[in-house]
Amino acid sequence: MGKTNQYLTFRLEDEQYAVSVYSVREVLEYVPITRLPQSAAYLKGVINLRGMGIPVIDLRTKFGMPDVPITKDTSIIVLDIQGREGLLITGALADSVQEVIELEDTEIEPAPRFGNNLSVNYIQGIGKKDGKFIIILDMDKILSTDEVIDLSQVDTRIAEGQVPEGKV
Repeated sequence: MGKTNQYLTFRLEDEQYAVSVYSVREVLEYVPITRLPQSAAYLKGVINLRGMGIPVIDLRTKFGMPDVPITKDTSIIVLDIQGREGLLITGALADSVQEVIELEDTEIEPAPRFGNNLSVNYIQGIGKKDGKFIIILDMDKILSTDEVIDLSQVDTRIAEGQVPEGKV
């Protein structure tokens, strides 16, 4: 038997994705997000999490999926992302959060290789559970270095008061 790992599963469109539970801080119901001017399209803005401004990325936008309306199932997954500058707490929008599952190493295939034209370095592997595929994401690699720098600058803008206090 292989090593067993736990993953939080969530949906974007009709696909099921997963992230290691070790990178998940918590799951929140959708809360209004304060937009930031002059930020990347995938950066939806910031939320107030117990007095701390947390940048929120839209995985649908990041993956080139169309926007959909917010529903009662829309959630924000608060994650620890390891960047070049250290730990970055970030929210990620998901259409819905499913459950925590366990997968053995033997139930995970390596990420497919499509050549150099498609960047899939953020796919840790493809899990198989109950006859269905689950795309396992490596959240530390989901953002490029430049994008992680952009997110860390959001923290700086909040700390310097460039985002109004009541708006975060």
